[in-house]
Amino acid sequence: MTQSNDITDHVNGVKLPDSPSLESDSKSDEGFSGWPTPEWQQLGEHKWRHSDLSDHLYQAMIDVGDGIELCVEAGGNPNNPPLLMIMGLGSQMIFWPDNFVKRLIDEGFFVIRFDNRDIGLSSKVQIDGLPRISQLKMMLRLQTGLSNKGAQVAYNLTDMAEDTVRLIKALQLSKAHLLGASMGGMIAQIVAARYPSLVERMALMFTTTNRAFLRPPKPRQLYTLINRPESHSERDIIRHSVWFMKTVGTPGHVNVRMVRDIAQKRYQRSFHPLGTVQQLNAILSSGSISRFSKQVKAPTIVLHGSADGLLPASQGRVVAKTIPNAKFYLIEGMAHDIPEYYQPYLVQLIGTHLLDK
Repeated sequence: MTQSNDITDHVNGVKLPDSPSLESDSKSDEGFSGWPTPEWQQLGEHKWRHSDLSDHLYQAMIDVGDGIELCVEAGGNPNNPPLLMIMGLGSQMIFWPDNFVKRLIDEGFFVIRFDNRDIGLSSKVQIDGLPRISQLKMMLRLQTGLSNKGAQVAYNLTDMAEDTVRLIKALQLSKAHLLGASMGGMIAQIVAARYPSLVERMALMFTTTNRAFLRPPKPRQLYTLINRPESHSERDIIRHSVWFMKTVGTPGHVNVRMVRDIAQKRYQRSFHPLGTVQQLNAILSSGSISRFSKQVKAPTIVLHGSADGLLPASQGRVVAKTIPNAKFYLIEGMAHDIPEYYQPYLVQLIGTHLLDK
């Protein structure tokens, strides 16, 4: 359950010109819109512009229906196998480290990442009249096998999975590889189970089946799900983000300067606390997804860090045992993040599996 507490209400997009330009690939060409190269036309009629977050990617706002518009970034050769990256709880797509994304592109993927609904620049869900929910009580019910299905929430994980499916279709992809992290891994399992024809292969990172009686988070890491920053000021949000990453991140591999920089970018890009709350409610109300995990037909690998205190590695083992023929890889020393040190090995595992080398 990767949480960034980076949560917003505004979309600071750039007005795009009507006619696409295929001539310039310069980052300074702020008016660029259309297809970066002719090959991108196969993705449909979307207006792409240079990413504000990465030199390797282009960005577009894509309508996936039901009032949801997703902020999407993509990079690499569209003729390469598409890799759709699904992020975790409360985390904008910037949580995928830029170097990690670049390594996946170099590995031979056409990489696609996006902000889930309620996070980043994607659509925010506002439903009036929803009752206040005790998330702690819902956590306890989930852990002890009691259902939270009666809870009135804005949406659940199957709704978020539908967003992902509609994005695949909006980009006119016949099939895609899925890479899901934490909550994103849960969403990926649901997508693969319900739409097997759309999923080629799948890689899951520090995720869960969300079923009852699993080994719970360690107390310090559990506290990150309920603790709130002192205020919504940029300074306090950045401080909170640093504390969060020091708590759930890989010991000895948390780059505090980088964490501060990314936290500031997240805050300035989009701050919407309700989004993280509603995504956590979606997880808690959805309950166990084991019924979906058992139906996955796509060849799957599960990667999990031995030092993960938020979702203990035993939860990843359960995922691998529940998905038919899935393989489990324990990453020694890694926690609930994607540190630079581990990226070459992670990309090697992901590339070898997804590209069937």
